Order: sequence, then C-alpha cells, then structure tokens
Amino acid sequence: MEFSFSFPALCILYFLLFFLVKQILKPQSHKKLPPGKRTLPIIGNLHQLAGLLPHRTLKSLSDKHGPLMHLKMGERSAIIVSNARMAKIVLHNHGLAVADRSVNTVASIMTYNSLGVTCAQYGDYWTKLRQIYTLELLSQKKVRSFYSCFEDELANFVESIKSQVGQPIVLYDKASAYLYATICRTIFGSVCKEQEKMMKIAKKTSLLSGTPLRLEDLFPSMSVFCRFSKTLKQLRGLLQEVDDILEEIIVEREKTTEILKEAKDDEDMLSVLLRHKWHNPGGAKFRITNADIKAIIFELILAGTLSVTDVTEWAMVEILRDPKSLKKVYDEVRGICKDKKRVTGYDVEKMEYMHLCVKESTRIHPAAPLLVPRECREDFEVDGYTVPKGAWVLTNCWAVQMDPEVWPEPEKFDPERYIRNPMDFYGSNFELIPFGTGRRGCPGILFGITNAELMLAAMFYHFDWEVADGKKPEDIDMTEDFGAGCIMKYPLKLVPHLAK
Repeated sequence: MEFSFSFPALCILYFLLFFLVKQILKPQSHKKLPPGKRTLPIIGNLHQLAGLLPHRTLKSLSDKHGPLMHLKMGERSAIIVSNARMAKIVLHNHGLAVADRSVNTVASIMTYNSLGVTCAQYGDYWTKLRQIYTLELLSQKKVRSFYSCFEDELANFVESIKSQVGQPIVLYDKASAYLYATICRTIFGSVCKEQEKMMKIAKKTSLLSGTPLRLEDLFPSMSVFCRFSKTLKQLRGLLQEVDDILEEIIVEREKTTEILKEAKDDEDMLSVLLRHKWHNPGGAKFRITNADIKAIIFELILAGTLSVTDVTEWAMVEILRDPKSLKKVYDEVRGICKDKKRVTGYDVEKMEYMHLCVKESTRIHPAAPLLVPRECREDFEVDGYTVPKGAWVLTNCWAVQMDPEVWPEPEKFDPERYIRNPMDFYGSNFELIPFGTGRRGCPGILFGITNAELMLAAMFYHFDWEVADGKKPEDIDMTEDFGAGCIMKYPLKLVPHLAK
C-alpha cells in the first residue's frame, strides 16, 4: 500500500507536530488566571468564538464565567473585560500597565508600522502625538473653528438629498460622502484633488481589514508563512497609493506655503503637523517626519469617516423607530433653526435632546463594540487573579453598556434615561465607554459627534422621512454585521420628502 502526501498536507502535519511539541515543552505557569472556558490543544478557545458577532459571543461566555475572563486565542492569552467595575479597575486603576496597544498585522501595515496615535506604543512619541491631537487638531476650539467648513459641506449634503426627493436613498452612502469631504477639507484646507480616489481606498481598506484577527496574529510562530498572503499584498498596494497621494500633497505644500512657527486660528490640520515637523514646538525629543504625518492623516480619514457614518446610521434608525423620540427631535430641531436657511454648528450645540439620542444610540450600537485591544506591559492582580504580561486586554464595551444591573431594559432605546441618570461618554463614566477611556480613549469624540449631530439635525430640519419599499419603521432589519466596526448588515434605505 502506497501513501502519497501533497505539499499542503505535509505543511499541516508539520505545524500540528510543531505546536504539539511546543505545548508539551512549554513551562507550566503557576499564575492564577481569571476563569474561562476549557481550552483545546493548539487552538485554545477559537472554536468557541466562531461567528460574525464576537461582542455577542464574548458576552455570552462572560455571563457564564464572569466579567474578567481568560481565553486562549491560538498562542495568545486574552483577558476579556465585560462590566463597568472591571473596566474601571483594569483601564483606570491599572491604566499604565495596559497602556500599550496590541497591534494586529493589518493595523500595523495601514499605520506605517504603528505610527500615529491609535497604534503607537505608550511612550514619549505617543505622549507628544496625543498632546497634538487634544490641544491642536481636535480640541473644542479647533472643532468650532471648522464650523464654517462643516456647514458648507452640509449644504452640499442637503442638496444631494434634495436632488432625490421622493426616491430611495442609502443613508450610509450620503453620510460617508459628506464625511470624506469634511475631513479632507479640515486636513488640507481645501477640497483634495484626489478626494474620490482616497474615498475608494478607504472603503477598500475597510472591507479588507474587516477580519479583526488573522492567522498570523493568533499564531505568531506562523507569521513568516503568512506575510505574503493575498489580503496583505492588497493592503500594501492600497497603502502605497495613499502614500503617493499624501507625499505629493505634503511636498507641494512645503514648496508653496511658508510654514509658520506660531499657530493660527484658521490653520488646517496639515499646517499644524508641518509646523511640528519644521519648528518642533515644545522642544519634543523627536521631530515629526513625513511618515508620521501620513500615518496621522490616514488614521484621521479612516476614523473620521467610517465610525462616524456608523454612529449616524444607527442613531437615525433608532430615532425613526421610536415615535416619541422622533417627535421630540423634529420639534427641537425645527424650533431652534426656525426660518433659517441651514443648520449651524452653534445651533447643534443647543440641541439637548438630539445629543441624548446620539448618546443612547452609541450605548446600544457602539461603533467599535470591542475597543481597540491593549497589551499588558506587566503582571498585575485583580480580585485575586493575575492578568499576565503580554496578554491581550479586550474590553467588550457593548457588554458593559448592556448590563441590566446598570441599565434598566438595556435593549430599549430610551434617551430620557440620561435625564434621570446623567452620564457622558467622554470616558469618566465607566458604564458608558463607546469611545474608550483613560490614556487610550479616542481623542476625536467631539469632532465625530459634532458631525453626526449636524447631519441628523440637517436631515430632520429639511426633510420628512419614510422607510423605503413601503416598510414601517418598526420593520427595519436591525441585523448587525461585523467589519471594521459594528455596522447594519442591510444599509438603511429611506425616502426623503421636503419638510412641510
């Protein structure tokens, strides 16, 4: 009897033997890890995480094993945080121990090898970038200075919808077009000549990076065999296209514009970054390079469009499905903006009920239900359990925000719950952390929320809405899909009518 083995079969056999021997020879740890499901050899708990909605799967497991749970994801240990008390202990009390990012392969590629504020490791570089973001790029003063830009693009957004009055529109497409235009203008100071191309690249990047973790992230020992995969090759190609566009813009700006030493109220984001490159304000230990600038710009484009579009779409559908909230939003928006030609940023600042609606929507539908993973820098203890150095720390903020002990009827859309129990989503209330908290909380919350609320206010001011295909609002399919974030599986289709 003859046996013949194909090359793929030999590779699989090799890897199985390799991991089995590695498991046998691995020193046994005596650390008391948090509770969790029993693991299988090699794959750990991966078989229990199969499915498209990891935040819901992890919540089901945490309901059985507790709000601090240990899982084995291939070769990696993961600690899952699933309620507000644990979020405060791990992310606040031990914030420095979990200040590093766990950067997967896709994120590393798309951030120029972990440059920029999102994926950079904790240290002087990250601290300086964080200061630039919070004090100069995305501060309240800076966001207000962009109001005229927001309002100009909002007028285009409204006109685009008016051109299709009485016809079905896909809200996601309209919102993302507005956001791409807005973020490009705030970054470059004018319409980017390659804006359409950048939009297409960002969308392709989102689709290709939809898988949260890849084989090489779960099994670092196999990374050498995965680096030439088709997906990674496509992502590197997209990054090269982005790099070419941004390099040309930066070089042209440096040739044609004087880079000032002092900040100006009306300077765009690129001017801020070039000022730090050329004049090193504050005497930082490093000088920003073109690579840093390109990484920052691309992460601003991705975060400022994809996640904000998700926030807008989910808020719209929740408001439409709740007649009481819908009436209050219409009354508030049309009362504040009465007889005006367009909605302004300062109008939106007065819209208290609109803000409650967006806040409640982000509680039920956080754009990133699993916050960007962190990596433990050192061992520390929580309730007698060890969180080990090198472990991934995953915060299931969706589970935190659906805790019935904190949120009565958590599945119910109830904006008025914040009147009874005031909380904000800026990171100080650990029961509500859709944008993260602590050192690694999102620095762009105000920019994103302002744009989401501007779009919603404009839509409710200028138009009356009905669901496409003759459906009632309560019949809208709320099925989730998991891509770069948690999105509607079936994009929301609406029919606009001019406001009466």
